[in-house]
Amino acid sequence: MARITLENLAHSYLPNPESEDDYALKEMTHVWEDGQAYALLGASGCGKTTLLNIISGLLIPSQGRILFGERDVTDAPTTERNIAQVFQFPVVYDTMSVRENLAFPLKNRGSDPAYIARRVEEIARMIGLEDELRRKARGLTADAKQKISLGRGMVREDVNAILFDEPLTVIDPHMKWALRTQLKSLHRQFGHTMIYVTHDQTEALTFADKVVVMHDGRVVQIGTPEELFETPAHTFVGYFIGSPGMNLLPANIEGNRAYVNGTEIDLGRGYGKPQGKVEIGVRPEYLKLSSKAGLPVNIRRVEDVGRHKIVRAEFFGHDINIVAPEGTEVGADMTKVTFDPARINVYADDWRIAGEAA
Repeated sequence: MARITLENLAHSYLPNPESEDDYALKEMTHVWEDGQAYALLGASGCGKTTLLNIISGLLIPSQGRILFGERDVTDAPTTERNIAQVFQFPVVYDTMSVRENLAFPLKNRGSDPAYIARRVEEIARMIGLEDELRRKARGLTADAKQKISLGRGMVREDVNAILFDEPLTVIDPHMKWALRTQLKSLHRQFGHTMIYVTHDQTEALTFADKVVVMHDGRVVQIGTPEELFETPAHTFVGYFIGSPGMNLLPANIEGNRAYVNGTEIDLGRGYGKPQGKVEIGVRPEYLKLSSKAGLPVNIRRVEDVGRHKIVRAEFFGHDINIVAPEGTEVGADMTKVTFDPARINVYADDWRIAGEAA
């Protein structure tokens, strides 16, 4: 296992990049702690797989260094990094049995046969293939093959890190949940450093100790699921995390007051007078409808999703979403909305500003 340090790391696929826009990965410096489970989360094309391939050694960065512990592995080939990697689409040996596929990484390193047999049985139980060990991989379904690929990535206990590149794409939804749970159990048991690439926030938030959110080639926040939800460091995080995402409203800020179309909202904390593109962000869960107190809101429609209702509304010309708890009746007279000052975030040019006690 290893602490992974990314030092002044950046990458461009162009031979002579001239500006920041030419870089698929913008310059970054981060330390990922030994034994943690991380999820790399972001939309398609944001640089997740590029970063994972640099960590694994499949790609040499244009600039910067990668350290495993104190060792510089920037130019080291994948074989010298002592990692396991599971790819988006299954990579299996069709002519081998399930047992032989799972055992291959251990046999390749000359492990004791008794240990190999025991470890293969453990992993087969974990991925639900204990009754298929004698079958050839050729005749198995795509999701079964991906389970083999997952199992082969996890069979070794001595790796520095296990890297997963959207490994559950071909797995059915029920099995996705089961495998994520098993991956978490494996992490708790063996303490491997794990990095899991996904564009699915549910996968990221249920798998990881910390989520690394990427946007436009940049890491915009590393945090726990709670930190990403409560205090998004960037407007993209607010938008991308949550369903629906954070409401963002253009505003003028003066001290502890925000003004949206001239309407005053208490912020609870002081922010001075920030410049640039200034917005307030508030989660739909922290807005409350009322028939009596609050600011005027125009309800367009109500969507009942079972566990709660999503109210689509207009607030001074801006679209907002409001989450009403299960059992709440949204009456025609509920035309007011209140903001919880303690739950409002303030952003200038997309980055969160820390307020001071008012």
